[in-house]
Amino acid sequence: MIEIPYHGSGPYCYAHSLAMMLGSGAPGIGVLETVTGSPFGMQLVGGSLPFFDAFGWDPDLGVEEALDVLGWTAETMSEPDPDAAFARLTECLADGPVLIGPVEMGHLRHQPGMTGPIGADHFLVALAADAESVLAHDPQGYPYARIPRADFAAAWRAETVAYGKPHTLRTNFVRHTVVTDEAAISASLPRAIRRLGGETGAGLPPGSLGNGAAALALATRIEAGCDPDLRGMLIHFAIRVGARRLSDAAVCLRRVGHEAAAEIATGQARLVGSLQYDLVVEDDARAAETLRTLAPTYEELRRALTSS
Repeated sequence: MIEIPYHGSGPYCYAHSLAMMLGSGAPGIGVLETVTGSPFGMQLVGGSLPFFDAFGWDPDLGVEEALDVLGWTAETMSEPDPDAAFARLTECLADGPVLIGPVEMGHLRHQPGMTGPIGADHFLVALAADAESVLAHDPQGYPYARIPRADFAAAWRAETVAYGKPHTLRTNFVRHTVVTDEAAISASLPRAIRRLGGETGAGLPPGSLGNGAAALALATRIEAGCDPDLRGMLIHFAIRVGARRLSDAAVCLRRVGHEAAAEIATGQARLVGSLQYDLVVEDDARAAETLRTLAPTYEELRRALTSS
């Protein structure tokens, strides 16, 4: 079967936001997503919340790790007081766009259907602000979105986001070293190996599982009765982003000569992507079997990356 990289819509909010901030120095979005470390693993946070991303990973960590291997620095700030935070944002915007996040996406009412917190994290790029609103590029598909200040403030508090600090912004992006895509990909892999080995889950809630154990536990839960919230989270977000980032990782691994690892990542992408139809039509038995097939591939990927 001919393999081609995926191009299209999908929830890559932090990668697209970071690409906007890096401007002409940004690598391709697939490389950027891969060097955040996200594709290398799976986690079941607290034993109940599934993500097809690396064990112990979150987008806040991913942004910092991507900047590190790409040769960039940025100033990260968080201010607990909302008025002081907004004043700091306005001050920073005088020097150019500002990366904002994580925020609670459910408060962003310019997105149709958003009426309150849904526990979904999001990132965007602020362009301007005044007493009434914030102008932003929202990578969910809304360039130059006007966000009323009250909505922006509620989102930026990130009270219902499971990681990060309230009112986090990143500014003063500086490229100190020119790093090739291939060098950045290779530099990101030692962290990937550690996460695939389950070494990075210490800060997660009790009951959290990673990689193969997470896949098997999720299979059992789906087979026993997939509740609407779990199904919705999987079909609207986790599967879409999980399959895409694995596809991107496979392309990147081939670029740096990890052919065996790339084949495994491609197989993972196909398995995760195939879950979408089955869970939409509620063929939960088949979805559970797919997850059981997926489970051993995380250790296979770790071994392939370690041995090559």
